[in-house]
Amino acid sequence: MKRALKDNKQEDEGGTSRGSQETLKRSRKQRREKDFEGEGAHWECLPQEILLHIFQYLPLLDRAYASQVCRGWNQAFHMPELWRCFEFELTQPASSYLKATHPDLIKQIIKRHANHLQYVSFKVDSSRESAEAACDILSQLVNCSLKTLGLISTARPSFMELPKSHFISALTVVFVNSKSLSSLKIDDTPVDDPSLKVLVANNSDTLKLLKMSSCPHVSPAGILCVADQCHGLRELALNYHLLSDELLIALSSEKHVHLEHLRIDVISENPGQQFHSIKKSSWDAMMRHSPKFNLVMYFFLYEDEFGPFFRDEIPVTHLYFGRSVSKDVLGRVGLTCPRLVELVVCANGLRPLDEELIRIAQRCTQLSAIGLGECEVSCSAFVEFVKMCGDRLTQLSIMEEVLVPDHRYGLDDIHWEVSKHLGRVWFPDMMPTW
Repeated sequence: MKRALKDNKQEDEGGTSRGSQETLKRSRKQRREKDFEGEGAHWECLPQEILLHIFQYLPLLDRAYASQVCRGWNQAFHMPELWRCFEFELTQPASSYLKATHPDLIKQIIKRHANHLQYVSFKVDSSRESAEAACDILSQLVNCSLKTLGLISTARPSFMELPKSHFISALTVVFVNSKSLSSLKIDDTPVDDPSLKVLVANNSDTLKLLKMSSCPHVSPAGILCVADQCHGLRELALNYHLLSDELLIALSSEKHVHLEHLRIDVISENPGQQFHSIKKSSWDAMMRHSPKFNLVMYFFLYEDEFGPFFRDEIPVTHLYFGRSVSKDVLGRVGLTCPRLVELVVCANGLRPLDEELIRIAQRCTQLSAIGLGECEVSCSAFVEFVKMCGDRLTQLSIMEEVLVPDHRYGLDDIHWEVSKHLGRVWFPDMMPTW
């Protein structure tokens, strides 16, 4: 009986103690909240530097919603630091699935933030209306000081559908007013030689990257003007018809910095098109001046158009064949491309590439990535190729249909042999069944 009374007394004391502790905790929390409010520590009173840090992580739409919370957040929404980088998405609802930048926001940017913009890109769909809208915005950036500008057509090159004079007029506004462009990407546009001269006249000391493939109104003389004056160029991307011995010599001059990337698209506009040759001495001059530069070449030719290519040694490092390429051409690749790092062959035909692949492994001692699509290689030759290249093959993408079983290896056991020489587990790529 006494023991039961004692236990009940302890439970009452414990319950009272727990209740007192909870009351004490609530009291402390209320005091902290009152002190917090007393010091003016409301959300709307957050320091601007903290708001800036938060807003930088928010998507544009969420940032716009946040700007409606209070006056302080609306002021933060317009801080110049938040408008240095912007991508205008200009699309037509009937022809695109992308969300377009709201017209009211575009007006606000032009009115309040044109002089803050530094890193700008325009992403347009396939409609002419979207390209015209991009030009209209460019024409209004008279107070801008852009460092990078990119014009991107997500489908067919809609900028090419504009009148050349309209496009050039809009682009010239940026070239004249920026004075500090370092990166310019204007693929598939009607840019021309006179507009490039304006670019050079105003941005020759700052331009480092120029990407302008598929610009039919630019001549070799126009791109040579850029190379002669823009001595800080580190990356250049253009079509093969703009590549010349004079251009390579200009890029190899003592006053020019060392080029890091030269990207060349070799594309046939019409079957049977004739291509010019580049002298080996011009490539040698380029190598002496920039011995570590990457030469990236993308070929999209018909088989009978490869005549001028791979006859002499060429310092290509990354080589992509988008159309079917003959055994003869691939054999010449092994003889003339000692700096090759990456090779991708989309299609070859039904004649095995055993000898060509072995030759590439023997001569291209820096090769570390290869991809083969609609080709044929015997399993034995493929294993020998991997054995010669060893674990430096960091990328090995071979469709299972490429490998032809022979008397030594079948498809069931080739992955074990290849994995052994690579030093890691490897399997051929499978063709999707859907």
